Amino acid sequence: MIAGLGTSGYACADALLELGAQVVVLDDATDEGHKDKGGLLEVLGAEVHLGPGSTAALPAGTDLVIVSPGWRPSQPLVAAALATGVPVWGEPELAWRLMHPDHVIPWLAVTGTNGKTTTTQMTEAILKADGLRAAAVGNIGRPILEAMADEVDYDVFAVELSSFQLHWSDSLALHSAAVLNLHEDHLQWYADHPDPFAAYGADKAKIFHGVTGSCVYNVADPATEKMVQDAEVAEGARAIGFTLGTPGPSMVGVVDDLIVDRAFIEQRATSAVELAKLTDVHPYAPHNIENALAAAALTRSFGVHPTSVGQGLRDLVLGGHRIETVHQAGGIRWVDDSKATNPHAANSSMRAFDHIVWIAGGQAKGTNFDHLVTTHRDRLRGVVVLGIDRAMIAGTLARLAPQVPVVVLDSPERSVMAQAVDVAATMAQPGDTVLMAPGCASLDIWPGYAARGDDFAAAARRIQGPTGTQGPAGR
Repeated sequence: MIAGLGTSGYACADALLELGAQVVVLDDATDEGHKDKGGLLEVLGAEVHLGPGSTAALPAGTDLVIVSPGWRPSQPLVAAALATGVPVWGEPELAWRLMHPDHVIPWLAVTGTNGKTTTTQMTEAILKADGLRAAAVGNIGRPILEAMADEVDYDVFAVELSSFQLHWSDSLALHSAAVLNLHEDHLQWYADHPDPFAAYGADKAKIFHGVTGSCVYNVADPATEKMVQDAEVAEGARAIGFTLGTPGPSMVGVVDDLIVDRAFIEQRATSAVELAKLTDVHPYAPHNIENALAAAALTRSFGVHPTSVGQGLRDLVLGGHRIETVHQAGGIRWVDDSKATNPHAANSSMRAFDHIVWIAGGQAKGTNFDHLVTTHRDRLRGVVVLGIDRAMIAGTLARLAPQVPVVVLDSPERSVMAQAVDVAATMAQPGDTVLMAPGCASLDIWPGYAARGDDFAAAARRIQGPTGTQGPAGR
């Protein structure tokens, strides 16, 4: 039984039908996309039920449940399966099991609160620069099963794994894995647990269990090192740290504007080898250097040549909405970081600028903004707050940064972003950055963070200068 007919659900159903399984697909949605995918699966032999109430109960005779990432253990269908001993897997668990024993492809996997997608893309680019046949798969957007069906004999996968996916994965034993950081996010998913943050961290930590090569942790985030210490790994697996400082043995780090390796060389007790220049990393920001360090550690654990690290980082072209300068006028820079969907991600981009007009808000997902506001209040020129949790963020600013001007916009329509941009333009001064790093998810107003970023960029490009004057496109 496949619960959810999204990208991963379709890939699971397709793979299982090809193996001759009896497949039932359930989804409450009835839009054209779901109908099209459901129709294709019915042609292939699946039983498909769409529409409200379709997922209310576990079908009789179910032997296995495959859930889409957002499905929680407390949802009735899943709870019924767990209560009756029916296994519940996610797409990564199914893919891992279907690889064995005849089609095993090593996985270099990445998780963490922030930076997963960028680090996974960096990992793929470095592997390809080394001449390896690699694919970025998983939570990054492409199901692992879909890549397994390619007519390509892959050498290795770069796999992004979310906490949701790891929750439903119990048999993974990866070549190497990295946990980039651990901060509050998605706590509403764990609301039924007595300690939601501990449950979230425990799911992240599952990525290290069974690792055969290297467990990569963030030296600046002790929680990630603790995960390595507590993990049951294969004999010979190593703990590898990454740091923005000078690395110790068994670490990668930074020396004189270079990314260097003191982990995967024989002389690591006394020396290091250059992997890349900091200028090879784009966009240049402290947290993105950390992403590059983690990708370097993962790929070096797989044996890539040192020079392939820098080449891969130079070759990489990231997708938009990640600290992307979308407009400059009148001495003001407009930066789209719509991918910053939690406070820690917003913190990472705010660190890169001295004077900020901040556009914030959306779905806070159970997080709070106290630390973020306290850390950056002295660099805030002004704040524009929008979205469903706007009152909480505005309240935090009033309590912890009362000197900062705040404008709250109540509109639930997508046009609110153009309003936010116009207000921000009146607050900004030459030399400032207007930063749209919401610290929240976008689905209260937009279909996704990309649409939110596109609306910001379109509105920002109408602005000519610091007075809010609009260019011809806005007339």
